[in-house]
Amino acid sequence: MKTSDFDYYLPENLIAQSPCEVRSDSRLLVLDKKTGAVEHRKFTDITDYLQPNDCVAVNNTRVIPARLLGLRAAGGAAEALLLKRVQGNVWEALVRPGRRIKRDTRMFFGDGMLEARVLEVLESGNRLLEFTYSGIWEEVLDKLGEMPLPPYITTKLTDKERYQTVYAKYDGSAAAPTAGLHFTPELLEKIRAQGVNTAEITLHVGLGTFRPVKANDVSDHKMHSEYFDITPENARIVRKTTGSLVAVGTTTVRTLETLAKSGGVRACSGWTDIFIYPPYEFLAVDRLITNFHLPKSTLLMLVSSFAGRENVLNAYNEAIREKYRFFTFGDAMFIK
Repeated sequence: MKTSDFDYYLPENLIAQSPCEVRSDSRLLVLDKKTGAVEHRKFTDITDYLQPNDCVAVNNTRVIPARLLGLRAAGGAAEALLLKRVQGNVWEALVRPGRRIKRDTRMFFGDGMLEARVLEVLESGNRLLEFTYSGIWEEVLDKLGEMPLPPYITTKLTDKERYQTVYAKYDGSAAAPTAGLHFTPELLEKIRAQGVNTAEITLHVGLGTFRPVKANDVSDHKMHSEYFDITPENARIVRKTTGSLVAVGTTTVRTLETLAKSGGVRACSGWTDIFIYPPYEFLAVDRLITNFHLPKSTLLMLVSSFAGRENVLNAYNEAIREKYRFFTFGDAMFIK
């Protein structure tokens, strides 16, 4: 398939710049993947589509304040965006200005509270940075770092927790698993009270997830890898599901499908670079809660695999006509 097959036009005014005041107040477009039929609902209506013995699987990763603004030792501004921890105090990062930040370049953040030295310039153009600091890394990063909001969000986020899910636990993501941002503790309790089980997986989201595919042919795209983990208890909950397995977000889908392809959902950890695009036979996930995704993105390709490309693009055009809010802080879609 061609990357251009997954393009669509979105008016800029439909890109959500800030989250809803109440998480679950977002709208919900319901898409029937068999017929292509669309319904317009509220996110709290998700309970109408869940049955006892279903399992709702979520990604409990926590976004780190990964954007650091500082100065180069030689003078001039520097920016580092942490992507993933390689080992100890060494991180892979995006840097700006890239042409000036070479091997052995030193950068300072927070008036010297944090120092970084470039160990290596990778083939991808990313850098390996070694950090030096006093105290506890998480506390230093929390004090100096900013949330790595996507570039299409130009409004400053006043409350960092609104870029976290209410069930976020384990630090490691450079971006939020945005489909989960709609849930409140009260809504989750209501879902459980219906006899619906919930399971948690961890997949630390990298920024590569959100980058448009540049290859003309989809199959030529090289997928990034991301770290995942699932505990024995959560693997057991998923395996014992007798109803539908409902994935919250594409990151959850990628983790569950990776496990299914390798012999079944079980307790384990590792890295996945699974790239799901049409045609693809889903082995684990039955239904999907997701947000509206960028044109030509791997996320849109995954959703198109799940519900059919024409169905998805028709639903997107319907959402545009109905003025749904798109992307990170936007509205949700439920594919049944």
